[in-house]
Amino acid sequence: MARIRVIYENGSPERTIEFDPAAAPFQHDGQPGSVLDVLLGHGIHLEHACGGNCACTTCHVIVKQGINSLSEATEQEEDMLDRAPGLTPTSRLGCQAVIEDADADIVIVVPRYTINQVSESR
Repeated sequence: MARIRVIYENGSPERTIEFDPAAAPFQHDGQPGSVLDVLLGHGIHLEHACGGNCACTTCHVIVKQGINSLSEATEQEEDMLDRAPGLTPTSRLGCQAVIEDADADIVIVVPRYTINQVSESR
């Protein structure tokens, strides 16, 4: 079983879930088996204004542990991440970071701030 621990910069309580990556997809948003897919499928909200299509940065997460258990970032993902506030060397888009290790032990931080182009244009 793989595990994801979610830490929120805004002070919300931490969440930890265990899951079988082979059971993906868990939800319909993001790449099957992605951090976004797993979290949504286990009742943990992660903002994703574009529906998990790598078209915004609202699902930006910072991987504190387990980055090697995730798929490589694509050029499209890296281009989108350049727009994310608080970008770090281990930043990923939750919709694109697919968990590839059945025994992954991943810790992510959900940043306090994201840019939601949709809500900001209203």
